[in-house]
Amino acid sequence: MIGLEYILNLFNLQHIELAEKLGIKKQNINMWVKGRQNIPKKYLPILEELFGIDQSYFGRELTEIDQLEIQKEKLKRELKPVIKRQEQQFSLGEMNDLVEVPIYDKEEMNAIERDIEKAKLVSRFKAAMDIVDNNPYLETYKLIVELLEKVQHESVLHKTIEALAHYYEVLPDWVSSEPEQEGFEGEIFEVFDDHNY
Repeated sequence: MIGLEYILNLFNLQHIELAEKLGIKKQNINMWVKGRQNIPKKYLPILEELFGIDQSYFGRELTEIDQLEIQKEKLKRELKPVIKRQEQQFSLGEMNDLVEVPIYDKEEMNAIERDIEKAKLVSRFKAAMDIVDNNPYLETYKLIVELLEKVQHESVLHKTIEALAHYYEVLPDWVSSEPEQEGFEGEIFEVFDDHNY
């Protein structure tokens, strides 16, 4: 869905209403929404100001993550949340470093932040599965999903995954969830080394 169409639906604004605000014909809005005509650059800053949404979203096809980010910006505008505190979390991906994550006084904001994080994880999981066409590790992915469905709350699963992340240097050594993790990992690493993994 084109960004402008999504934003108009989210804000419950009709094409005619937007056309009146911009001083143009409704047909122009229809052409923009259907992707038959690009939104002229002179209107992008006006749309950004009007909706409080970055202008880069209006003329392109939106991903699920884009849609959630737009919802978040709308919520920020409506709720005017206050950041109660910053929480340090380790971020995997491009940075692999500690990042400050805001914790808001409005639960709706914290919920949308979690939804965005989940959508990003799902996107990365799909991308990891699509690295090769005929993925030889599909059974491994099936096992991962089974474990997540059945035992995601078991501490041994979390400790083992963290140990694998340290073993393969996905996580730096200084990132650890619990004090006893180091001893747990030492024992697992001996098993890996004994079996030449």
